[in-house]
Amino acid sequence: MGGTAGMPGRDCPRCPRLVEFRKAWRKKEPTWFNAPVPSFGPEKARVLIVGLAPGVQGANRTGRPFTGDYAGVLLYETLLRYGFARGEYKADPDDGLTLTDCRITNAVRCVPPENKPLPIEINTCRDYLKATIAEMPKLKALVALGRIAHESTVVALGAKGSAHAFKHGGKHTIGDLALFSSYHCSRYNTNTGVLTPEMFRDVFKAVRGFLDGA
Repeated sequence: MGGTAGMPGRDCPRCPRLVEFRKAWRKKEPTWFNAPVPSFGPEKARVLIVGLAPGVQGANRTGRPFTGDYAGVLLYETLLRYGFARGEYKADPDDGLTLTDCRITNAVRCVPPENKPLPIEINTCRDYLKATIAEMPKLKALVALGRIAHESTVVALGAKGSAHAFKHGGKHTIGDLALFSSYHCSRYNTNTGVLTPEMFRDVFKAVRGFLDGA
C-alpha cells in the first residue's frame, strides 16, 4: 500500500472502481504513470490549488498535476503570468517548470472513468486532501477548480457546504484561510464559453492581490 499521510501509495486499494481502472490502463499503456498523482510544488507555499482528478492522458500519463492535457495549458500559463511559476510549460514533467509560493493537488488522486469520480471516492480520498492541507505551515489561500473540488475542500477545512456555496470568482473565509473558486479550466468549459481565459486570470489576479495585501 505504502504512501504517506498526504499521499496514497502507488497501489492504493481504497477505491475498488479506480483500482480496476488503474490496472486496465497499466495493461494498455505500461509506460504511463498510472498511479495516484502526487501534489506538485513546495509544502511551504502560501497557495494550494485543488483540481478534480487526474486526466487519463494528462496527469495519469505524466505523473504531474495538469500536465499533458489542455487544462494544464491555461493553468500554467496563468500561474506564470501572476508569478506563481517559473520556467516554461511544455506539457512534460521534465520541462523544468517550478512553482513559486504555490502547490497543486487534486480532490481525487487517481484517474476516474469518464473524468467522473463517485461521491464515495471523493469522500474516501478527502483524507489525503486534509493531510496535504495540514502539511502546509504557511498556507494562506486555496483555489478550488470546479464545484466538486470546492465542495470537497470546504468539508476538508471542517466547514459546512451550505455556508460556502460554489461560485466562479467567489471568495470565502474559513478559519484563517481564504478559499477562492473558479470554474474548472477544462477544454469543455473553455470551448463552450463557460470559462474564458480572462475569467480564469481574474481569479488568480485576486489571489495575487490577496497575498500582496496580507
